Amino acid sequence: MPTPSPHAALTPPSPWVVRFAPLVTAGGAVLDVACGSGRHLRLFHGLGHPVVGLDRDLRGVADLAGAAGVELLETDLEADPEAGNSWPLPADRRFAGIVVTNYLHRPLLPRLLDALEPGGVLLYETFAVGNARFGRPSSPAFLLRSGELLELARGRLQVVGFEQGEVASPKAAVVQRLCAVNDLAPGAGLDTGSGGDPEPRPLPAS
Repeated sequence: MPTPSPHAALTPPSPWVVRFAPLVTAGGAVLDVACGSGRHLRLFHGLGHPVVGLDRDLRGVADLAGAAGVELLETDLEADPEAGNSWPLPADRRFAGIVVTNYLHRPLLPRLLDALEPGGVLLYETFAVGNARFGRPSSPAFLLRSGELLELARGRLQVVGFEQGEVASPKAAVVQRLCAVNDLAPGAGLDTGSGGDPEPRPLPAS
């Protein structure tokens, strides 16, 4: 059996994910893409959500294997598409929440939106252009361009929270963060003049 990662119980969840976790429907399934040590799998599992973790190396979550409400799938999300479909889940499988942190593979982005159920919440946080001054990642392939997550959500998701800029903790970096909901249906009784704005979501305290 693989040896559990010594960091599995030590790395705290992202404060951004913790803040917006209450927007995910209670008891709804949550997908953690590139789950690593499982810090967000553990967070949502502890909140009563069934969770699914995807990663090409599951040693960091080996201690969760077989736990009730936990599904772990070892997969290379960046496999050559000509060699087969790198998305390991059925095309019609949907989630109440999808979490991605410290990971970017642009060909997967449309797939993430398609995997959100109505009302599902996308929580995304990773490095952005400018991070090279602080170290890795430094390749443009792994750095979000200015406003890129906003462009991803445009016309598809209701943006609840967005941040972009330099941070000092947990280490100096340039990051971009998004919380967005798969709901653009016009809200009832909203006097917007256009009648097309969605019902606002509550903003959890930071």
